[in-house]
Amino acid sequence: VRPDQRTKTPSFYKVLIHNDDFTPRDFVVHVLQRFFKKDETAATQLMLQIHHKGVGVAGVYTFEIAGTKAYQVNEYSKQNGYPLRTTVEKDT
Repeated sequence: VRPDQRTKTPSFYKVLIHNDDFTPRDFVVHVLQRFFKKDETAATQLMLQIHHKGVGVAGVYTFEIAGTKAYQVNEYSKQNGYPLRTTVEKDT
């Protein structure tokens, strides 16, 4: 008798970008292109969604990748003098 072997599907997490009143729109588009591989049109549309709704999903990844991307964006924003903030939230 073989034990029941099932591979558990990993949970996925959303990387959320939050709107603020200080980060320029061009920088948000740049971040979306650089860290989330969005083309210019998709990055601009997502930036506008973030601007109007206050938050937007930049991507959905496994926990480790989502955490790494959020950290990279937060650090990059700080290095460039902007308060742009990303968080990670479990995808439902």
